[in-house]
Amino acid sequence: MGLFRKKADKARREMAEKLAHHHLRYVTEKRDGVDEVIGREGGLNLRGDEFFVFASGEILMRCKVEKMQAWELLSKDGVVITAPDLEHGGVERTIIAYYVYYR
Repeated sequence: MGLFRKKADKARREMAEKLAHHHLRYVTEKRDGVDEVIGREGGLNLRGDEFFVFASGEILMRCKVEKMQAWELLSKDGVVITAPDLEHGGVERTIIAYYVYYR
């Protein structure tokens, strides 16, 4: 089982590094079945073993890379991140961060 854990940790780290430094248009979270915008104009960042989602002048989500599940939208316009949020008491949250589109 250790082999699969190492591969999963490596894949999560690679995804975090790929996502880091993306600029964000806005960030949403599903609340009561409705997607609500929780932040605008920010970015994704990686510092050590923690991943940050920053928007609207505050940290919206901070999580450990090894606990983070992330996958890009099929359109490649954003990313879905699910993880225990250290910034909000360790509650597991799922957010969608939409990238700024540059031509």
